[in-house]
Amino acid sequence: MIRRLAAALLALALWGCGEKPAADAGAADPALWVVRDADTTIYLFGTVHVLKPGLRWFDGGVKQAFDASDTLVLELVMPPEAEMQKIVADLGTHAPGTPLPDTLPPAEAARMRAALPDYGMPATALDNADPWLAATMLSVLPLRQLGYDDKQGAEPILTDAAKAAGKRVEGLETARQQLGYFDALPLPAQRKLLIETIDDLPKAGGKIDQAVTAWRKGDADGLARLMNEDNAASPEVTQALLVNRNRNWAGWISQRMQRPGTVFVAVGAGHLAGGRSVQAELAKRGLKVERVRY
Repeated sequence: MIRRLAAALLALALWGCGEKPAADAGAADPALWVVRDADTTIYLFGTVHVLKPGLRWFDGGVKQAFDASDTLVLELVMPPEAEMQKIVADLGTHAPGTPLPDTLPPAEAARMRAALPDYGMPATALDNADPWLAATMLSVLPLRQLGYDDKQGAEPILTDAAKAAGKRVEGLETARQQLGYFDALPLPAQRKLLIETIDDLPKAGGKIDQAVTAWRKGDADGLARLMNEDNAASPEVTQALLVNRNRNWAGWISQRMQRPGTVFVAVGAGHLAGGRSVQAELAKRGLKVERVRY
């Protein structure tokens, strides 16, 4: 369950970016950006956090930029499992009482109870979960049935490569901080997120297939359109989980530009698409971000 939760939390934005179509069934050319000055280079790479096996994306320009970097920066460096379990319990669960499904409209409650056994979990598994935790769990469970795997996602591959090369690995956020963004959402917004997630369960496969196709081809505009469709329904969630974090990360990048070195920043590519992206926030700070063509 913790592994599934990690994938779900990292999959806040299951998108990617670029322009060149894939040459074959396994090829992918996700987008890459760079911001640089005389002695500092920071690459921005949009990731997909759960992928099917067999995609070849860690090559070409992406691999060259990674190899040239001395530091890998991710959204989150996962803590040990025991620590993650404690954080999840502290922030995402509550004492037994009214089961979570009983706080939902009858149709969604029935769908939630029916869905969990289909994904190999007891029907009562999320009874004591907060709505945001149930929503993140339910968002990733269907993807695993369709062959998507968090172990095939960009983050573990990049992390393993960085460790093998002796690169520094840093996180923009801690696990408690990232989960805290969910936990701080008003309860009505959490319930709305959960209801939307339950209603979207039959469409989950189609949505991620669209996102991964765009990621492979590098269609940043298409990804922005996909995001806007979802974001319009949940402005509070979008502000907390996308817009505010993009602003924070742009601030971090702006400060990091004051020190020399080469950094490879890899975040969910939804953060690098659309009018409220990290790039847009960097532009407000006077930093020019360029697309890397490869």
